Amino acid sequence: MLPPLSPTEEKLLLDFADPETSADRGRSLSVDSLKALLANGEFHGVLPIMLRKLRERGDAGLPEDAALRQKLAELRDQATLATGQSMLLQYHGDRIMKALAAKGVPARIVKGPVFARKLYRHAADRPFTDIDILVDPGSIGEANKTIGERGFKLASGEAESHELQEFKWLEKENSSLLIELHGNLVHDTGMRRRLSLGFRELNIIDGGEADTPASLLAIAIVHAAGGHKFHRLQLCVDVLQGVRALQSPEAEARLLEAARMTGIELELATVLNVTGRLFEEPRAIELAGRIKPDLSIRLAKWLITGNMLLRVNSRDKMRSRLSRDAFRWVQRLARPKPYPA
Repeated sequence: MLPPLSPTEEKLLLDFADPETSADRGRSLSVDSLKALLANGEFHGVLPIMLRKLRERGDAGLPEDAALRQKLAELRDQATLATGQSMLLQYHGDRIMKALAAKGVPARIVKGPVFARKLYRHAADRPFTDIDILVDPGSIGEANKTIGERGFKLASGEAESHELQEFKWLEKENSSLLIELHGNLVHDTGMRRRLSLGFRELNIIDGGEADTPASLLAIAIVHAAGGHKFHRLQLCVDVLQGVRALQSPEAEARLLEAARMTGIELELATVLNVTGRLFEEPRAIELAGRIKPDLSIRLAKWLITGNMLLRVNSRDKMRSRLSRDAFRWVQRLARPKPYPA
């Protein structure tokens, strides 16, 4: 269980987690507060941003506590290793992508490295622990064969992987290197009758471009609400950065049209609403409000709150878990909306 945070400390955690806020916020921190913030930041996947901000404002402002400074040094070393791991993963991802291209298998890398490059001013703010490659379902067989030929072994059950359209591959000589092959970014078969985000849909959203803000934000929303059920703050930080990348009314319109086409209107309204309220980003709240709220959307917004997300691993973790499980049932039971062909 994570160290509890006071309301003031929760606000500081959000300030530290936001890549665009000043490094000077929360300059005077007690030893206990900083330890609690570091533990929560590590759990929520926003520690790299926090460490950068602490480094930018200088260690002179830190409490004079030997144990705290030792912990901070260890976390910085771990962050350096994580950056190196991300670079190694990127190398293998590029190697596999070249092999797929040589075989004429259309594919694209999604999530981690693309978010880091496209959405974050400092790429090291967004390390990643795997490479996600998306292909058309009809190309899964050839793509799997290609990954196997590049020194990886299948680490997930074949039958279940086909059902989920998610195959996990580990490098034979280094099992810390994980490649995930996807036929669809929506893995829950109960939800896939309503929403789908695959290679074809992303190409339509991008409209001949590559990794447009609308497609990146659609991926971030499905990642937060579809794959991981809001289990850490980093998921909403990706969404926050995705909202900031929408630089024009045309990009916003493309996002809303993408939500209708892929069936993720419920997810879009819910994720943008909670992200906007957590980080006091009115544009996210306004975009969420453009989705006409039916009963499922109203219920989802009631279930998914900032407190629920911040307290995933706190004394209130059971309440958080129940809310997130209830949200999953809302997703599965929501009726699909017709989209014009």
